Amino acid sequence: MSEKINHPAAGRSPNAMPFQKYKRFEPVMLQDRQWPSRTIERAPRWCSVDLRDGNQALIDPMNVDEKLRMFELLLEVGFAEIEVGFPAASQPDFDFIRRIIDEGRIPEGVAVQVLCQARPELIERTVEALDGAADVIFHLYNSTSELQRRVVFQMDRQGIIDLAVVGTRVVKEGLASLDANVTFEYSPESFTGTELDFAVEICTAVADEWGATARAPMIINLPSTVEMATPNIYADQIEYFCRNFPRREAAVISLHTHNDRGTGIAATELAVMAGAERVEGTLFGNGERTGNCDIVTVAMNLFSQGVDPELDFRNMPQIRETVEAINKLPIHERHPYAGDLVFTAFSGSHQDAIRKGMAKVDREHWEVPYLPIDPADVGASYKETVRVNSQSGKGGVGFLLEEYYGISLPKEMLVEFSSLVQRLTERLDREIKVEEILQALLDEYVCDEGPYRLLDYDLLMGRSDDQRCVAHVEVAQSKVTIEGEGSGPIEAFVNGMVETLNEPLNIVDYHEHAMSTGKDAQAISIVAIDDGDGRCIGVGVSRNTITASLNAIVSALNRRWSG
Repeated sequence: MSEKINHPAAGRSPNAMPFQKYKRFEPVMLQDRQWPSRTIERAPRWCSVDLRDGNQALIDPMNVDEKLRMFELLLEVGFAEIEVGFPAASQPDFDFIRRIIDEGRIPEGVAVQVLCQARPELIERTVEALDGAADVIFHLYNSTSELQRRVVFQMDRQGIIDLAVVGTRVVKEGLASLDANVTFEYSPESFTGTELDFAVEICTAVADEWGATARAPMIINLPSTVEMATPNIYADQIEYFCRNFPRREAAVISLHTHNDRGTGIAATELAVMAGAERVEGTLFGNGERTGNCDIVTVAMNLFSQGVDPELDFRNMPQIRETVEAINKLPIHERHPYAGDLVFTAFSGSHQDAIRKGMAKVDREHWEVPYLPIDPADVGASYKETVRVNSQSGKGGVGFLLEEYYGISLPKEMLVEFSSLVQRLTERLDREIKVEEILQALLDEYVCDEGPYRLLDYDLLMGRSDDQRCVAHVEVAQSKVTIEGEGSGPIEAFVNGMVETLNEPLNIVDYHEHAMSTGKDAQAISIVAIDDGDGRCIGVGVSRNTITASLNAIVSALNRRWSG
């Protein structure tokens, strides 16, 4: 009797992960929450923090020239609010901000955002950096969570409130000399770990001190500095704040999520449904630890639902390449909307559905199986939607030949050829490239190995309106002249073969395609013959379509003879 093996999942393992170390996040007791039944009908205000929050998380932070390149990309995409750095703490940030101001690189209507602590000398340095800017967002923050109060600051609630209020006062006084349209932003950092009543209390005190009004609102940024719970809880926290903040009309509620649990995008979307109006994040989610909110994905999610994202990602490949070059970090092949493989199907059933959907697509209302958006809308190629490996089927092979070379294989031939391609991928143990598929097609169906070979031919006028074909054919190393007439050159050639060589021959299927354009374009002809003993397919390729067709007939005969 064989010994019974116990799977680790069947019982308690002595090396089980120490899950008891961690406490469950308590849900928000929010009665009659409204956000689950809402939909997002317009884009939020977007603020890119690539140049500050994203930059500080890079292995090799950007230099001034790289910052300028990123800044110009963000403008091209359409950001109207861009956090440009922490000029009081970083000389490269200071130099960069001076450069974009002195060189007039900030377009009208674009606000530059800076981060700063509430210390007079730092504010003075920040004002120096911003001199000449028209629209400025000054971002002040301090940590408010119970953990930070207890472990880092060793202060009670009132001490943290006093810190924020005094800081706001110092900022207000320090910015008095700045000749710019200034918007004040306050972040209770680690908001997700802050008691909600305390978050409301400290933000109210800050808003009172700043003097925020409905006509001149401040920004209250409620960051998920560390993602601590499921996205629905963050949405509850935002809805609770929006309901209970007494100066709601005097504030724009902003989000700044991180991705520690891998749900930063979902948390952002649900929090917008819960009442937030503004989103801070980075292109493709670069940021501390697991990253910031990925604005590209959030915006494209809106786009896929028929909502104007108010950002332009029509040239996604170039955007991705630029960000990769600046950040020196790769963007994953499966990254939503932007990765090399996100519109690609390897599965045979997926490929077949995509091919059929693409054939019937209504460009006004996109509906193609497995493709949530039209790849062309973000600068991707339809040709990249299908790639072939051992998991693929006839749909993928047919799609690639048609998209790249304009070759539409007959159904019977496609079934036969796709089996050959699958065996090839299994032998190679990798994805097969489209040029290799074409070569495999030619290797299999253009058959010179056999008793027949077309040497040359002439087309002449026949009786009535018929075509006359005189051809020299090599048959088993003997040169034979054949002659026949028909309604066209192909029928004339076939009739000549039948009459001269006594070969039973009937063409049962014929296809002709141009493989390219221009004066050097080649034609490919696909011919299926029936010689009384069965069908066989041959392919011919030539710059001359008639030559291609006659060679296809010869290839079919050779394959039938050798088969």
